[in-house]
Amino acid sequence: MSKREEIIRLWFDMWLQKNDSGISKIFSENAVYTESWGPEYHGAAKIKLWFDEWNTRGTVLQWDIKQYFHKGNQTIVEWYFKNTMHNGKVEAFDGMSLIEWTPDDKIQSLKEFGCNTDNYDPYQCGSTPQFKEESAMWF
Repeated sequence: MSKREEIIRLWFDMWLQKNDSGISKIFSENAVYTESWGPEYHGAAKIKLWFDEWNTRGTVLQWDIKQYFHKGNQTIVEWYFKNTMHNGKVEAFDGMSLIEWTPDDKIQSLKEFGCNTDNYDPYQCGSTPQFKEESAMWF
């Protein structure tokens, strides 16, 4: 496993264990983290604040890495994510992260992209598409 893959695995494991074991070591001081549904955190201190706060409201149940793609100072990681919130709501989706690295292998930018796991064929019943109401939902 490459050093960059180890850093990504550490980040995912922190969420699974609800334990900051090195946010300031893996993110550059001025890193930008963009979640798939819009929130954006500027700087390692804000990323840590979000991590600590989110873990008071929810628990990551599963964050499985499917594959990595590396090119220059960028990595794409494909994954499956599942969590439960303290109100009982369970969420799950497939996703990818686009990561840009500093020359010393710290995360400079991380952008998440999510995909609903409730997939269906809208043309299954003939030529008129059958769309679900929630298909227009954005992450």
